[in-house]
Amino acid sequence: MENIVVNSLLALIVAFGVSALLGPIVIPILHRLKFGQNVRDDGPQTHLKKQNTPTMGGVMLLIAIVIATLIFSGASYRLSVWALLMTALFGLVGFLDDFIKIMKKRSMGLHAWQKIAAQFVLSLGFAIALYYHPMVGSTIWLDKADLGVFFIPFAMFVIIAAVNSVNLIDGLDGLSSSVTSVYSLATGVMIVLFVSAFGGAGAVAEETVSLLNGLSGMAVFSLAVTGACLGFLIHNSYPAKVFMGDLGAFTLGGAVSAMALLTRTSLLLPLMGVMYVASSVSVILQVGSYKLRHKRIFRMAPLHHHFELGGAPETRIVSMYTVVTAIASACALLIFWFCK
Repeated sequence: MENIVVNSLLALIVAFGVSALLGPIVIPILHRLKFGQNVRDDGPQTHLKKQNTPTMGGVMLLIAIVIATLIFSGASYRLSVWALLMTALFGLVGFLDDFIKIMKKRSMGLHAWQKIAAQFVLSLGFAIALYYHPMVGSTIWLDKADLGVFFIPFAMFVIIAAVNSVNLIDGLDGLSSSVTSVYSLATGVMIVLFVSAFGGAGAVAEETVSLLNGLSGMAVFSLAVTGACLGFLIHNSYPAKVFMGDLGAFTLGGAVSAMALLTRTSLLLPLMGVMYVASSVSVILQVGSYKLRHKRIFRMAPLHHHFELGGAPETRIVSMYTVVTAIASACALLIFWFCK
């Protein structure tokens, strides 16, 4: 437990290095394979110039997260291995979606029912597995809120909502990576605070020691996600040389849901991920308003496109989203500290 800070920081540095160094290797390969982005005709007209920019760059994120977590989790793997599994399997769904788009030269990959079915099956499987996991169980807020068997539908909702919300926010250069890097950093800090507080409290039960070790692995995973996102931003910030694609968005969505559920801090997800929530809510409101009133609330949904069509440059929107996420995460850390 005393090495949690060192291992977590090393995971961040290694993940950053792997993600950044993979760019000059992966991007030319994507160019040669003609894995270019197909831009929607009904989207912002400024995005048309992004047509054929290499996509599926999310493979760099996935590789970096897996390598750094496996190296530095060490014996504290009992939770982080589940986080990696959730990240990789949802990344696989995103890969299939991207691959179909590229092969069929269209902006839609998997059909909606196929995405929903895949997410339902995966979320159900993970919800049941976590429910029976001795370090997770049915608790959603430290040891203070136990849902019993209702944890399973709750966990399914968290996973599906997080995966789709992260996917929705991936619409501007560097947006998803920037927001997720802040979210994962805050989660890592939260875990370190928790483990340090209880690890230094003197004699603790063997079960608690096991839990703290598992959480140490989750701190490594969280900082690995941060490092991978920061390394990817070298290639993905405006103007992007590569897009993460659904492979990357679903990878990060799986990682975000894993961090929330495996650390028992899912009640803080709406606050820390406030911009994820804003993107999803804007789409729900837009669709609902148009179906009921035949009128739109926003210029375009998700919300970042509304700001973009209002004249805000991409870089300003990304900065705004990142700052709001940082402030919200700081508030979440304060709540966590006083409630732990």
